[in-house]
Amino acid sequence: MRNAMKAAMRAAMKLFWLSICLIGSQASAAISVQDDYGNTVLLQKPAQRIISMAPHVTELLFAAGGGNRIVGAVSYSDYPEAAKRIPNIGDNREIDMERVIAMKPDLFVVWRHGSSDRQVAQLRQLGIPMYYSEPHKLEDIPDSLVRLGQLMGTDRAARQAAADLQRKLTALAAQYANRPPVRLFYQVWDKPLYTLNGQHIVSDAIRLCGGINIFANMKVTAPSVGIEAVLQEDPEAIIGTVEKSPSDGGVNMWRRYPTLTAVRRGNLFVLDGNLLNRAGPRMVDGAAALCEKLEQARTNRNEHRKALP
Repeated sequence: MRNAMKAAMRAAMKLFWLSICLIGSQASAAISVQDDYGNTVLLQKPAQRIISMAPHVTELLFAAGGGNRIVGAVSYSDYPEAAKRIPNIGDNREIDMERVIAMKPDLFVVWRHGSSDRQVAQLRQLGIPMYYSEPHKLEDIPDSLVRLGQLMGTDRAARQAAADLQRKLTALAAQYANRPPVRLFYQVWDKPLYTLNGQHIVSDAIRLCGGINIFANMKVTAPSVGIEAVLQEDPEAIIGTVEKSPSDGGVNMWRRYPTLTAVRRGNLFVLDGNLLNRAGPRMVDGAAALCEKLEQARTNRNEHRKALP
């Protein structure tokens, strides 16, 4: 009898721990993450076959430890070097739906401003989980790494990358805290003349560096502005960006207006748009480069004052 009772107790304990393990495995199998628009993205297991719908998304996925999970990406997904070998599925105007379906993805990571509503609607009809990536502030980038790492099951690598990025951001914020403000015009393109408003993540980098975006109050995220509007605002610095072949970013067009403060003080600057215009991990380096240019503008300001009679 005693042996039978012991055997029964052992069986009961075994069943108990088996049930605990089963519950735990079921709990860990379901992955729930909120995307940048507050939508809940639910996966039953870590994503293995991901479609990246924006260049910055590709960079985030690689940095989060999941570059080898990307089975398809859109044009200009060219960083890091391994990203160039990912099969192309199209661009921000049109994607090859048949090819996408053949890739059997288990997760789409979408950039709403980089994809047409029609494309997104087609993808949604496939019933495959969709994560919207739209970092609005620099501090959102490390957070994005963590959440994408959760979706891919690469938490350790993602959290390490996020921590490293956050340290850089914290150091940068401390270095340029309370610096004298610099009013600037951020020139995305020159023909036609485009800029970014205060809601764009680039403006967060501008604020971090102590800059003031002269068109921050525009309602459109990427508004077209006129030359006269820029001249009227008379910015102290003009920042242009280039992404491919070496050029002046269009900033030399302003040299025809010698009375413009940015021209008089030699504050026509060009930055690598791949670093600053993509909301990926490299944007922290882009922000550092921007801060250096604004610090140069402050130096030029002081030298200009010294030269005054």
